[in-house]
Amino acid sequence: MRLLSHSYEWNNFSNFASLLSDKQVIRALQNTAFFAAVVVPTQTVIALVIAYVLSNQGVRGKKFFRLIYFLPTLTSSAALTMIFMFIFNLNGPVNSFLMSLGVLAEPINFLDDTSWTLKVIMAMNIWSTVPYFMTIYLASLVDLPASLYEAAEIDGANGFDKLRFITIPYLRPITTYVLLTGIIGTFQMFDQAYIFSGGTGGPANSTLTVSLLIFQYAFGQNNQMGYAAVLAIMLAIIIFIVTRIAEKLNGGNQL
Repeated sequence: MRLLSHSYEWNNFSNFASLLSDKQVIRALQNTAFFAAVVVPTQTVIALVIAYVLSNQGVRGKKFFRLIYFLPTLTSSAALTMIFMFIFNLNGPVNSFLMSLGVLAEPINFLDDTSWTLKVIMAMNIWSTVPYFMTIYLASLVDLPASLYEAAEIDGANGFDKLRFITIPYLRPITTYVLLTGIIGTFQMFDQAYIFSGGTGGPANSTLTVSLLIFQYAFGQNNQMGYAAVLAIMLAIIIFIVTRIAEKLNGGNQL
């Protein structure tokens, strides 16, 4: 199917058959799965811990810290990507800082080294999404009865015990929402990889995601809109299966 020329041709499901032999698809799936497996649990845990700390009545300047932590959410994804590309540049602040501490003998090319490129995007994604999920957790913690914490303190519970046995179980439905939202967002990650690699998914396909690959097939030189549509269907099925598994594992039927 060629959308621009309005030409359509039945190919007997050859697009579906090509999925298993397409090395680009396999690499994109690997990158996307690794990205989601690291980013989703990391951002969930960090957001929960920060929300728990900021909900503590004994913390000074809570409103100030909430504002500071929420600032990344107010910045566009494209702007954040450009900022992180500058920070992790060969002559950027990260390399300069690590070299000044003696951690590095020479700078690391984070933007062109295939072992680092996707990890930089991961760090950026975690940093930009944690504030949003932290706010969701904070809004839920407002309704948590203080009497539960008081009863736990009488029984000798410390801060970690209260987090483990009171806060986390109470927030389980919210955690399910955070997990599902995070999974959907990471599997659909496109703009950051596109800007970071200039739309190529490079270097050496190290930043190639399924969404970026769909864009390449649909609007690239070959204009394979039919194959791109098959990839989109595959991605939708994968997201549905993974989110259902995560929901079941976390007891998400409480939502």
